[in-house]
Amino acid sequence: MKHGSFKIVSLIIMACITVFSVSGQNYGPDKTVSFETKVLEPFNGDSEYTWKADASKFITKLENVTYPLLTYVEAWPIAAFGYNRDGSQTIKSLGINARFDRKGYNWIDIYPVKTDDPETPFEIRIPGRVRNMDMWVWGSNLRYYIEIYVRDYQGVVHFFRLGDISYIGWKNLSVNVPNHIPQAKRILPAYAGLTFVKFRIWTQPVEKVDNFYIYFKQFKILTDIFENLFDGNDLADPQLVDQLWANSK
Repeated sequence: MKHGSFKIVSLIIMACITVFSVSGQNYGPDKTVSFETKVLEPFNGDSEYTWKADASKFITKLENVTYPLLTYVEAWPIAAFGYNRDGSQTIKSLGINARFDRKGYNWIDIYPVKTDDPETPFEIRIPGRVRNMDMWVWGSNLRYYIEIYVRDYQGVVHFFRLGDISYIGWKNLSVNVPNHIPQAKRILPAYAGLTFVKFRIWTQPVEKVDNFYIYFKQFKILTDIFENLFDGNDLADPQLVDQLWANSK
């Protein structure tokens, strides 16, 4: 009898956990989704913004060089783009070269800036309600890891780990966006998308930092672009509302 009761209780607990998990992800039979894959940044050197790098205090500063260095190189993951033997297209990746004066939890921030104002950070708008992010990263088996920083509609910055880069060569790193990061509101307009702020590369205290290279290629997302239509949904568009009220004066 006791064994049977324990089994029933265990089944109830498992069912509750399953329901909680599903509801936390906002899935359900009445939830309509329309997933699309979009490239946020190809790292080909032809975007409307440029990329800049800052680093923590122990970054090496030589007489004529201040690290970290950024440049575009003609290199790419063959698994994603093939060999390009005929040279029919120019494929580039973003290269990062850095060194620190001492080991520790050093960091490097990689973030976009306006082309005509390189001192002003530029946050990339993320369309839809993003579920997953991935990027090709070249590593040389160093014990480092990469974080992604995003900003929600309330101005709060969230970060999560894209992955470790303690491997050799190109690898596609992928991460699901945490459910606790808000991407919708209860009131209209319900859509409340995120913006991309930066990548952060962390070094581990046990790892060498005297000179290293990392390469980025094709930062993309899997996002749900579905929006419910209703009678009067155009009045939930802030730009249209501003236009309507401006014309009424």
